[in-house]
Amino acid sequence: MKRTTIFINEETEQEIKLIAKQKQKSVAEVIREAINEYISKYKKAKKYPFIGLGSSNRSDISETHEEELWER
Repeated sequence: MKRTTIFINEETEQEIKLIAKQKQKSVAEVIREAINEYISKYKKAKKYPFIGLGSSNRSDISETHEEELWER
């Protein structure tokens, strides 16, 4: 494991300490878990960046997409 230094505001520090106490874990462990979760979500979002890009404001488009394509 590698040691690093971060700067956080006092409110964030207090929240992290509270979470650590509730979970009976060290502050460092809570921060590592949070960073790992963030990285995991980032990788998943990056894996399929095109999902959710299209928006038609129509709820029936999955049923009528063939007709829509042929009309154009």
